[in-house]
Amino acid sequence: MSKRIAKVVKMELPGGEAKPGPKLASAGVIMPKFCTDFNAKTADRRGETVPVIITAYEDKSHDFVIKTTPVAELLKKAAGIAKGSANQKTTKVGHISKAKLREIAEYKMPDLNCNDIEAALKVIEGSAHNMGITIDED
Repeated sequence: MSKRIAKVVKMELPGGEAKPGPKLASAGVIMPKFCTDFNAKTADRRGETVPVIITAYEDKSHDFVIKTTPVAELLKKAAGIAKGSANQKTTKVGHISKAKLREIAEYKMPDLNCNDIEAALKVIEGSAHNMGITIDED
């Protein structure tokens, strides 16, 4: 017999540093157990934002799926900037190379709604453009 799902929650937590609190209280899981499991799986991603999908069951058990780091965070890190541009049309805040763009696209490929790397490149390039980051030709 399968477990009955009580709630499915999507959230972003710091890698390897999740703590019990109001953010996790809404998920309906046993917070210390979830934090221990999550921190063990994401210990190698400290300092990164880690998206996670938590499935909480009626018996208070849980499953979770860890996703890749958000594109905006990867682009900011690659360009060496603190935040994106307030107006991407007039203000450019940084630049990255095509090679770095491809590297980000390959990393994000499992979580993107794309069939090939070329489509993933266009998605990442669009995000970079919207943040005011220019792409350098190699």
